[in-house]
Amino acid sequence: TQPSRCWTPCAGAAHAQTPTEGQQYSKIEPPVPPTAQGKVEVVEFFSYACPHCAAFEPTLEPWAKKLPADVAFHRIPVPFLMNAENFMRTYYALETLGQVDAVQRKIFNAVHVERLRLDKTADIATWMAKNGVDEKKFTEAFNSFSVATSVTRAKKAVAAYKIDGVPTLAVNGRYATSPGQAGGAEQALAVTDFLIQRARKGA
Repeated sequence: TQPSRCWTPCAGAAHAQTPTEGQQYSKIEPPVPPTAQGKVEVVEFFSYACPHCAAFEPTLEPWAKKLPADVAFHRIPVPFLMNAENFMRTYYALETLGQVDAVQRKIFNAVHVERLRLDKTADIATWMAKNGVDEKKFTEAFNSFSVATSVTRAKKAVAAYKIDGVPTLAVNGRYATSPGQAGGAEQALAVTDFLIQRARKGA
């Protein structure tokens, strides 16, 4: 069975000037071929059910929007934690409709602040309608073959990257870090920036 956990930031984690492999980040062995050709690929593995992913999102979102043109950022929902299959389909349905940026933080808020279950397709679709997403289009996307294919691809990626906790950031299929490993949200992004620079140099 898949381990199912969220990373928690380590209290008093060391903040070295230069991140150290095995401390603030880890090597992915074997490396996973990136899907973004000609760019540095950054992947966030996450779950809507994870409170640490919810806490990370307000720091991650503005950072991701300011990434330079040679960096490709995307998210992959994981097949563990509560309601995984529906939450994976929810994410890919939103991606299909171009609505991720509009409602990503709202979903985290619904699950972790408002404590909504959102474990049935109809409940998710009704919630979407209340939050500006076309209910019919969302349901069609949610149940579509392309979303099912994306979910299958995501499961394979999680297995290839050996992801056992979220949120986790992976850079170019070679290195991974997280707020738990780096000592906080901003520290994790600083480590990711460092790893992006390494990837640019072909390290």
